Amino acid sequence: MYDNIYVGLVHYPVYNKKQETVCTSITNLDLHDIARSCKTYGIMNLFIINPQESQKEIFKRLKKFWKSDFAKKYNIDRFDAFDIIEFVPDISSAKAWIEKKFDKIPIVISTGARKVAGSLKYKEVRNILRRSFPKLILFGTGNGLTDEVISMSNFHLQKIKGVKDYNHLSVRSAVSVTLDRLIAEYE
Repeated sequence: MYDNIYVGLVHYPVYNKKQETVCTSITNLDLHDIARSCKTYGIMNLFIINPQESQKEIFKRLKKFWKSDFAKKYNIDRFDAFDIIEFVPDISSAKAWIEKKFDKIPIVISTGARKVAGSLKYKEVRNILRRSFPKLILFGTGNGLTDEVISMSNFHLQKIKGVKDYNHLSVRSAVSVTLDRLIAEYE
């Protein structure tokens, strides 16, 4: 049903606890946990968005391991999930990658844990996802996407609401919850 949805895990530009713009580091757990969630919900590719060459080298080493024969025997699910991961230096590169495949610029949907004026409800974004054009859903690491990223997005998805005021999910959890709310079909 969805053959044109992509996810971007943004490491730059994101905020730290002091609301300063920073670049965060990739983690092995984020890579394979988010890739497995993406694969489960039919996401075409997961873009790891990080401009640092040192982080690209770490990614290459992790991917080399998780695509090895040893890893295939050790954990086939992680082995398979790494097929959909692409490393790009910035959001523009992820958009260009998608545009090249579809000959259309993708719409960008940003996410986050803070309240943003004009955010769309999950039902509204589900309707957008059903349309034929490509979509890129961005998730921020650290303390979330910068205002600049949110402003350049076509849409912003409302924050995940739990049952209490506490709201501090890991990005791995946020991706899983969001994809389930947007894509899963319930009876």
